[in-house]
Amino acid sequence: MIDSKRAPRSGGRTVAQRSVQRDFPTVGTAALAPEVSVTPKGGGAPRLRVAPPPPVSGPRAPFVALVLALVIGGVLGILVVNTKIAENAFRLDRLQKEQAALNVQEQELRQEIAQAEAPGNLAAEARKLGLVGGGTPAYIRLQDGKVIGIPTPAGGAPAVTAQGVGR
Repeated sequence: MIDSKRAPRSGGRTVAQRSVQRDFPTVGTAALAPEVSVTPKGGGAPRLRVAPPPPVSGPRAPFVALVLALVIGGVLGILVVNTKIAENAFRLDRLQKEQAALNVQEQELRQEIAQAEAPGNLAAEARKLGLVGGGTPAYIRLQDGKVIGIPTPAGGAPAVTAQGVGR
């Protein structure tokens, strides 16, 4: 037999303590309100039940319109972004082709400059302009202004292909 005087193992109330009926006053809309009219069989404490939530009453048309406007706005925004991305892709492709053409033109110009700067080409161009080769150069020492070497004017006849020099 179960002794109703001893403490339960769980630390809760004993059977004797549970049979004491208490009055639970409620204020407002309590979620757990005791049923006062219905008592269980055997005259025990009234049973508690969960009160239903209050009904949601609100206009649904503005909410639906807001959701539809957001969805339509989102779809249109995505379309605009995709259109801009495609437009920029075509522009990028055109600019890359233009850059490739400019790179080829730059290489060609650099080759022309390198050929014109070659020593043989420089000497030929100088002869065409009527320039002649210089002799041994003389130097001026900047510390004291002394001339080292003997300065002599350039000698020699201008080239036959010189442009208007010596006529």
